[in-house]
Amino acid sequence: MRKLHISSVKPGDIVARSVFLENGNVLLGLGVELTQRYIDRLVQLGIDTIYIQDKHTEDIIPEEAIRDETRKDAVDAVYKTMTGLMDQPLVKRRTSLPDFGSTFQMVFKEIITDLSSRRDVLVNLSHLHVLDGYFFHHAVNVAVLAGVVGLAKGYNQQQLMDLGIGALLFDIGMTQVPKELWGQKLELNAEERKRIQYHTEEGFNILRGQYNISVVSAHCALQHHERYDGTGYPRQLTDTNIHEYARIVAIADVYDALISPRPFRNSFSPSDATEFLFATGNSYFDLDLLKLFLQHVAIYPVASTVRLNTGQVGVVSQVNSLAVNRPTIRILQEPDGANVASPYEINLYEKEWMSVTIVQTM
Repeated sequence: MRKLHISSVKPGDIVARSVFLENGNVLLGLGVELTQRYIDRLVQLGIDTIYIQDKHTEDIIPEEAIRDETRKDAVDAVYKTMTGLMDQPLVKRRTSLPDFGSTFQMVFKEIITDLSSRRDVLVNLSHLHVLDGYFFHHAVNVAVLAGVVGLAKGYNQQQLMDLGIGALLFDIGMTQVPKELWGQKLELNAEERKRIQYHTEEGFNILRGQYNISVVSAHCALQHHERYDGTGYPRQLTDTNIHEYARIVAIADVYDALISPRPFRNSFSPSDATEFLFATGNSYFDLDLLKLFLQHVAIYPVASTVRLNTGQVGVVSQVNSLAVNRPTIRILQEPDGANVASPYEINLYEKEWMSVTIVQTM
């Protein structure tokens, strides 16, 4: 299969990986033949990339960090919890707040089980969901990314669980923010900005009211917008005054936000997102945690369609954990635009191809 921008998809292409609704249910399933009507609908719903079947890449199958079943269960739990809290003033719910801590313990246990069985896989997040589902799928992606870092740091089971619960629910305070303020415009006035920023404290208050969610998990909600240099909010904390779990969640949050399409912009490529993160190390983020994070993220995920500096176009067939920016590419198109009759592969990590670089993700 190969991953393409929706603008490059054409009628007759066959879906190679399902597209999901906001609650985790399938919108467009595996094997569906795309029509122009389907394509237009996907664009309308904010889907900017999709996997399609292709005879030259049928053996290229990207391995997700977690199973589809695990993702569906996790998104469903986030969806039900978050939507249940929306439009209900917190002050009116203090005596009737639902007990959801045990639910998310089971959810993250599934996630960490999947991650533990794929320890050597560089994380690839597909983002095949409708734009309205960003809030729910984003929470799961942040938990996956945070879990990968926790495993890499050698956290014990309790540490992993506290980090994972905090990562799944870090943005729960947004359920108290008027939905019209959710990413609808680039510029907010001072009052709107203050209202959105208060979601960190609201999230902390919701989570610390759960008897089976730890205070350190709740600090992921409170501190995920703090920045290493003290320029964040709500308390302008610096470096290690920010809990390590919140520092991890902050990196995962920004990375996944960048590579996701939003109402006001297209998604960034994983390579552009990692460049941004690295440029902000020890100003916005803990540089040591950031380096560890970037060691486990696929800059050019398997099945990505890319253009090389030679003008050739191909699909990433294998990533290289020793040099994440030098994957193996299956060439499908030559510099003159001619399709290759018999696709061949070049390993950018090998000496003979060291002058060849990826210049665009398509």
